[in-house]
Amino acid sequence: MSASPPTAEAVLRRLEWTVIRRLDGALHGDYRTLFRGYGLDLADLREYQYQDDVRHIDWNVTARMQTPYVREFNEEREVCAWFLLDLSPSVDFGSQTVNKRAVLAEFVTVLARLLTRHGNRVGAMLYGERLDTVIPARSGRIHALRLLHRLLTRPESPVAATTDLGDFMRGAFALMPRRSLVFVLSDFISAPGWGKPLAQLAQRHEVIAVRLQDAAEAAIPDIGLVLLEDPETGEQLFVDTADKAFRERYGALAQQREDEIRRMLAQAGVDGLELSTDDDLVDAILRFADLRRRRSQLASGGGVPAHLSWQRPPERTVA
Repeated sequence: MSASPPTAEAVLRRLEWTVIRRLDGALHGDYRTLFRGYGLDLADLREYQYQDDVRHIDWNVTARMQTPYVREFNEEREVCAWFLLDLSPSVDFGSQTVNKRAVLAEFVTVLARLLTRHGNRVGAMLYGERLDTVIPARSGRIHALRLLHRLLTRPESPVAATTDLGDFMRGAFALMPRRSLVFVLSDFISAPGWGKPLAQLAQRHEVIAVRLQDAAEAAIPDIGLVLLEDPETGEQLFVDTADKAFRERYGALAQQREDEIRRMLAQAGVDGLELSTDDDLVDAILRFADLRRRRSQLASGGGVPAHLSWQRPPERTVA
């Protein structure tokens, strides 16, 4: 008799104990830096310090005081985060015991719980053959649990036509009128043309592309004669993986696709976080934290530019 699949409550409890508890220690509670709101209210003025955002310099006060001053802001409202989840057939692939869909579900659940327990709201849009499900943005543990339940109980997508992420992103753009933090989780195995809709999404929102990967997609091992199946179309093909030339061609095509995805993300101005089926989830989220911090430092300019440095003129000596 086979064991019944774990419930959403059981999975969430496991993640709270094994992942979120470890993150609390690793991040030292620094979630405010990771998830900043977008509504700002002027709170105070203070002297410029290293790594402050130069865009917050108050030039009128700076001119009067002859020392750079910056404005401090309080966030007026919480973060609203959206997960755009590609659940097309290729996401069901995994060469080991874990597939990309399972990794997606755990990553989304952990981030949703981190966000909602600090009063933020999260929502999700699910794509199979099309954008077919919208889960409204709400807060609280029960909402994170409901989101996980939808992911665990959703059946695998049937073999269909090629995934069209461009269509998915255009649909999501129309449904998110207010600025949000947006996670696009996909393996980006899609029909071409998704770069422009992604760039449009990034112009309104802060977008992070979470790329789902499996080691076998980059390099195929020598395991003899095997049957390969395209998860998107169902097409099957016998190949001899003992053939070195075949493995080299496979690796070259995989690298070409990798380069193209990275180029498209860079052109859209979107940060990419790689999430593999053999990743440790804590390490992956710490990489996300580092990505956010580096983005913040780039926005701040990394310090006072030379032309903004204020120095007292040297005292004149009287001969």
